Amino acid sequence: MQFMTSASALLLGAQGGLLQSSQTQTEIFEYILSDSLLASSFVVNIALAGLTIVAIAYLARNVTDPRAKLIVISTMLISVVSISSYTGLASGLTVSFLEMPAGHALEGQEVFTMWGRYLTWALSTPFILIALGLLAGSNLTKISTSVAFTIAMCVTGLAAALTTSSVVMRWWWFVLSSIFFLVIIYILLVEWPADAQAAGTTDIFNTLKILTVITWFGYPLLWFLGVEGIAVLGTGITSWGYSLLDVIAKYGVTLLIVTYVAKEPDEVTAGSNYGSSLSKVVPSDD
Repeated sequence: MQFMTSASALLLGAQGGLLQSSQTQTEIFEYILSDSLLASSFVVNIALAGLTIVAIAYLARNVTDPRAKLIVISTMLISVVSISSYTGLASGLTVSFLEMPAGHALEGQEVFTMWGRYLTWALSTPFILIALGLLAGSNLTKISTSVAFTIAMCVTGLAAALTTSSVVMRWWWFVLSSIFFLVIIYILLVEWPADAQAAGTTDIFNTLKILTVITWFGYPLLWFLGVEGIAVLGTGITSWGYSLLDVIAKYGVTLLIVTYVAKEPDEVTAGSNYGSSLSKVVPSDD
């Protein structure tokens, strides 16, 4: 009964994901539970991340090559990060209500901000790129560059979401994030296809490249249209949009990679001495 009363009070003060006063973490949690559209966008991803971890463990149970294992572990860590970060979102730990600055479409109103999503992306997208880079047979320089720029992209995106001092600064952060994003797109569309052709993984890489590029373009588009940008889309719709993109860009891409790598084709294997920290030492297989 107390929960219903609290949730009702929150809903009375909310319009399209907006609240007019600061809330405690408990109240935010209750607000999330009271909004089935918003809550389901978190819970579905928690479940899918858990199922993906189990699926990867099963599909890759017979993988023995160290390089193939590295790709598999990279893909599994994507879902490990996701299940943790979506739990943070669902619990109200990594979300806040921020008052939008003058000039914003919702200026003066407190907007439900899912800043925990940027932590998810900052920690999970590097593993996506590591897996794709390894699958393409790329070198350490290109893989490291992609990882550095994806972290920069996510951190500046976080800054865009959290800046409340100036609407101009919010959009400047968004522009910076988009520039870093285009560097990653260049690597995916230009550098790695050439590497994949040399490595003999063109077919699988092209499929993964198309899925990744198309879905990744959806993230800045949702930011632009959502409450953090021009506020055409409400909070629940925006959250579900991000969640659906995550389903494809993370779990879908992950399962395609692991299904391919689990067969241990010659194009992705490197022998038992791969990754050894000492020359002429063959690490034991756990």
